[in-house]
Amino acid sequence: MFGGAGNRRLGRLLAQGCAVFMTAVALTLAGPGAQDARAASSAPCAGRLQKTVKFAGGEVRVYKSGHYACAVTLARKPGARRAMSVSLQARGGRAAVDKGAFTRQAGPVTVHALNRCVRATGAISGTARSTGWILC
Repeated sequence: MFGGAGNRRLGRLLAQGCAVFMTAVALTLAGPGAQDARAASSAPCAGRLQKTVKFAGGEVRVYKSGHYACAVTLARKPGARRAMSVSLQARGGRAAVDKGAFTRQAGPVTVHALNRCVRATGAISGTARSTGWILC
């Protein structure tokens, strides 16, 4: 029914159709969520950033993911080791603490925070800041 040229043309059309279909599938699977996953993987904690409190030398950040809250203290200028700490406490629970001599960050620390307020405190070289009770 088709000559040699017709078979080649049909083959090219099928190949182009498959390429368009595979591109659409790849974009659907790796669409905006893939970029969010890459951005989230560079964050020190899982979840969404809920609060940032800046202070001399750095900042303390609080993230929330499902039933958990996470906190980290980040130095404004990473460099020499210095005293740093981060603590995160769910109301009615014990504080999770990470302290020591760090170059870049203290933490992350995580607590179970389903239906509970949390308070995070970060310190760098003796200067500290707290979020107060948040995520209530």
